[in-house]
Amino acid sequence: MKNNAKMLRNLIQTPQLEFLMEAHNGMSAKIVEESGFKGIWGSGLSISASLGVRDNNEASWTQVLDVMEFMSDATSIPILLDGDTGYGNFNNVCRLVKKLEQREIAGVCIEDKLFPKTNSFIGGETQPLADINEFCGKIQAAKDAQLDPDFCVVARTEAFIAGWGLSEALRRAEAYRQAGADAVLVHSKRPDPTEIEQFMAEWANRLPVIIVPTKYYSTPTNRFRDLNISIAIWANHNIRASVAAMQETTRQIHMDESLVNVERRVVSVAEIFRLQGEEELKEAEKKYLPTTGKKVNAIILAASQGDLGELTRDIPKTLLKVHGKSVLSKQIEEFNLVGIKDISVVCGFAKEKITETNIRTITNEQFAETKDLYSLYLAREELRDNTVISYGDIVFKSYVLNDLLIDANDITLIVDADCDNSDDGARDFVQTDVPYSKKLFAQTVQFKHMGTDLDKSLINGEFIGLWKISKHGAEVIQLTLERMSQQPGFMQKSICDLLNEVSSQTAVRVKFIKGSWLDIDTIVDLQKAGEF
Repeated sequence: MKNNAKMLRNLIQTPQLEFLMEAHNGMSAKIVEESGFKGIWGSGLSISASLGVRDNNEASWTQVLDVMEFMSDATSIPILLDGDTGYGNFNNVCRLVKKLEQREIAGVCIEDKLFPKTNSFIGGETQPLADINEFCGKIQAAKDAQLDPDFCVVARTEAFIAGWGLSEALRRAEAYRQAGADAVLVHSKRPDPTEIEQFMAEWANRLPVIIVPTKYYSTPTNRFRDLNISIAIWANHNIRASVAAMQETTRQIHMDESLVNVERRVVSVAEIFRLQGEEELKEAEKKYLPTTGKKVNAIILAASQGDLGELTRDIPKTLLKVHGKSVLSKQIEEFNLVGIKDISVVCGFAKEKITETNIRTITNEQFAETKDLYSLYLAREELRDNTVISYGDIVFKSYVLNDLLIDANDITLIVDADCDNSDDGARDFVQTDVPYSKKLFAQTVQFKHMGTDLDKSLINGEFIGLWKISKHGAEVIQLTLERMSQQPGFMQKSICDLLNEVSSQTAVRVKFIKGSWLDIDTIVDLQKAGEF
């Protein structure tokens, strides 16, 4: 059993300045802990906002309690609840403390205003304060109700907020100290720490002091250390940051009617699963990932040197950097994010430079005299049920891979309908039974033929070098590879030749995309990838 109350008491009583970070649900609480904070502020404002109500006790204390339970379950560091006015009189405070202890919440902060409260920054000077004696009774009741001797009761005075001045703030803080409070929270809405400085000069460290520098945020943190502040609370920045991110993302999706431009700016679904817990993630992957529980493996064909001058003099083009990561690393990362961990890389030129971990390497010693088909031939034993095959010089958006994984056909190719059909001899142009249309965006169509010299009138798109096969597809590909390997000129044949051969024996399907990928054949391509 975690002793969070003891940890919070140590934070409050330690001689150095400590910090609590706001959280408003289980996930944000876990993020706070992972970020290195030693404690969490269960913000009343943020919890109310996350529930879509005002910070006026419109969320009931039991609803707040439910949120705190999720936060406690998700973390192992102490949580101090912003308990507003205690949700009623002394009797309500007693019950609150008991319920918080049952959920392993380390402490509660109650403020000397009237129930129902109003946020301190909304007409603070017009808000009446509680009678001192009545509020001291709440503190005494809270201390009497606690079972854990380390449970912390923090008394928050709003004297500065209400405009009652230094003498009243000191009078109230002293009364609350004598009533048994473990610390006092002194709140101020000035843009500078003047009121806090005045208070600390007179207070003389009679009891630990907690502050919330939301309004005087530009004050150097060392100034708080100089004043002997015990704890500074960053009180509402996670909810504010999440609102800004959600507004921006939602507006973008509404404007685009697509997810393409936001996918890279948001965390992956896998990261959400991770924050929910590793064990839950494993079960969720089995249930929800598009492979319907089947194991998926990947083969990356990355043997070629490339022809980018000095850039590929010593390294293969799969190791060219895009946004600080090699193309190969980015591909492996994309595969890992959807649960593909069994990855084989066919390497060749400067194979010793490929040092990625958690991959299997297959060497094409004849990389200079062969094309991509021979690399696939060397990896033929890795072709099995649900195998994804990719060229090693492409980058693509996450949804492209996700769409491929949910396809149930035996052989499915990703084809870009928005392609440049200029005849440069380097593109794998594709002909399908029907041309691209918006109705076909999420559907598959029949592959007919592929070639670098396809007549422009027949071109429906460009093969991007990403495809997937089923168990039956793997069997067909393996048999075709063995047969082709006995033919003259096999070493110079390409994946294009293979797919044309296979399509005469079994159905090959095409899933269209519009952009959202790049292959890196030239320096211009590499520059474009940097903007991708």
